[in-house]
Parts: sequence; structure tokens; C-alpha cells
Amino acid sequence: MRSGDSTDSDYSPRGEEASGGDRTRDDSPTPRERARQLGRALLLGAMLAAIAVPILVASGESVRFASEKVFAVGALVFGFSLLGWSGSVFAGRGMENFQRHIGGRSDWSEADSRRAMTVLGSVGVGGMLGASLATMVVGSVV
Repeated sequence: MRSGDSTDSDYSPRGEEASGGDRTRDDSPTPRERARQLGRALLLGAMLAAIAVPILVASGESVRFASEKVFAVGALVFGFSLLGWSGSVFAGRGMENFQRHIGGRSDWSEADSRRAMTVLGSVGVGGMLGASLATMVVGSVV
């Protein structure tokens, strides 16, 4: 074994090195970049919902129907992300250890999975907010 190689005994169950350091990657985003990414996801969800509500109303549906359906889709996306996030926390370390054990070439990590679910959750929350705001605007016009 070379000096740079690690064994399973080098890592604790929490993913920290035995020397006490974290296994962080050099390309991990800063808090500002994460906030920007979540803000963009929130805006994406809001814009999609703000476009979907008037389109449904223009296609002949009632404002109430359009609002309820678009809001429900946003809530569904948000709920899925919560489930995925908790699954990442629950089984993430086990999956990482499993991949290391079988020699997998995947770069999947618990942190990446949690980050993806957080972005997806932001899209869902943005969709719920966008549906509510679009309902107020479309309802006052119609």
C-alpha cells in the first residue's frame, strides 16, 4: 500500500478521517454560491408557476382550478425533495461505503444528494409561492 492510499480503517462511520479532518472536496461551493443557487431555483419555480396559472386560465380552466393544480404540483416537488433529502441522510454513508467496497466509479456522495434535493425543494417552494402570487394577479384581472 502506498503512503497516499487509505483503507476502511482510515475513516470513521461519519466520514471523517481518523486524524480528525473532514473529507471535503476542493470544489465544494461557498455559502454565497449555495444561496445564489437556491435563489435561482426558487425563482425558476416561481416563474414556471407564474406562467402555468395564466396558461391554464387562458385554456378555459377556472382560476381556482389552475391555482390548485399548479400549487399542488409545487407541493409535490417539495415533498419529493424532503423525502429524497431524508433518504440521503439516512442511507448516504452506507451507499458511499458500499460504492467504495465494490470499487464503483461513481462520484455520488451524500452531500451532493442532499444539495440536489435542497435545490429541488427550492423549485417546489418557488412553485407554491408563484402559484399563489399568480392567482392573486390573474384573479384580479379576470
